[in-house]
Amino acid sequence: MLVLTGSDKNFDKKLRALLSREPYTREIEESTRKIMEAVKRRGDVAVAKFAAKFDGVKLSSRRFRVSTKEIAAAGATIPGHRKKAINTAIRNVFDFASRGVPKDWSFSPRSGVVLGERFSPISRVAVYIPGGAAPLVSTVAHTAAVAKAAGVPHVVAATPPGPGGRIPAEILYALNRCGVREIYRLGGVYAIAALAYGTESVRKVEKIVGPGNAYVAAAKKIVSGDVVGVDMVAGPSEVMVIADSTADPEFVASDLLSQVEHGSGRERAVLLSTSGRLISKVESVLKREALDFSGSAAVSKAIDEGVCLVRVSSLSKAIAIANSYAPEHLELHCAKARSVSRKITAAGAVFIGQWTPEPIGDFVAGPSHVLPTGGTARFTGGLTASDFTRRTSVLEYTRAALRREAVAAMDLAEMEGLKAHGGSVAIRVERRRGR
Repeated sequence: MLVLTGSDKNFDKKLRALLSREPYTREIEESTRKIMEAVKRRGDVAVAKFAAKFDGVKLSSRRFRVSTKEIAAAGATIPGHRKKAINTAIRNVFDFASRGVPKDWSFSPRSGVVLGERFSPISRVAVYIPGGAAPLVSTVAHTAAVAKAAGVPHVVAATPPGPGGRIPAEILYALNRCGVREIYRLGGVYAIAALAYGTESVRKVEKIVGPGNAYVAAAKKIVSGDVVGVDMVAGPSEVMVIADSTADPEFVASDLLSQVEHGSGRERAVLLSTSGRLISKVESVLKREALDFSGSAAVSKAIDEGVCLVRVSSLSKAIAIANSYAPEHLELHCAKARSVSRKITAAGAVFIGQWTPEPIGDFVAGPSHVLPTGGTARFTGGLTASDFTRRTSVLEYTRAALRREAVAAMDLAEMEGLKAHGGSVAIRVERRRGR
């Protein structure tokens, strides 16, 4: 755990190191590329090989896809209170996403000219649901429910298989509730490759969304913009908290810990506070609570290396650092939290006040928890319904309108040395009416 104060002679250097973070290493990208190429060349054979190697499951190509019988049976094994929680998350995410579905529009800026945009849902999208010690059921809601709200006609899913190829019932139930019936028990890099390139048994998609580990991030980067579209290339989870002397140290510490427990060992949790007393209390609570995670090497590593408590001279300084850092999650535990929030210009999501912990956003609030990390919130945002749509510009001119603007168009064509472009306009201007 790193504690920084303005009196530290290496404060700026350490702060710069804190602001710099990468989603994955060059070594990870190199090994990922080899797996991707193997799937691209050998299809199902490579997928089955990697399922056995990385997930310890022997799968024939006929078992890549989860059967409709298995999907239908999943709901019967889940307690009612868990179903209720899943349904709540799906409903809230769907409702929020529905409000952001872009609408067609047009206007007539000049006589005889109509311009606008039309939006249509992407035809076939894949949502990736990470595996691990526990099923990330909430990620189903925060990806598939958003796609459903956008009107995507074909949503498919991939998630790593457990022992015997089993997929957690909660994952299957949640996907089924979101209308996803094409589900593959495939994980990690080989799943991304199969979805992007297609195999004999897996039909390729047009876009892949959803979080994952560093290898998944590298795989998405490799295919991004070339083979398929992706939502973003995300790194380890991160939270930043801005707090003053009014903050509750127990609340702050618990929120910092909520991020480092994700388990990669590379998570970041940063506190910026004007109160040295608060920092001392938070540090004490963290040291006490860290004992509960002593059995997890990854979480202990994240606490030791990824937690940073920074004493700042003012809230203005904290805001400036936050906007430079552009955190995935930003919590505001200060007296005038709403006022401070208006000065935040770069963050994946802002959580205002002590009663809005980041985990409520992870699960049931509504906005998708698929958010930009590693400072990319400076130029992009979290997953929304618009990410599942195609935007098409629409232009319509009358003959009279074209004649009015033809000279300008032909002059620009001449400047750029595009003779045929100019000719395309000129032939219409020169043609007599009636032909």
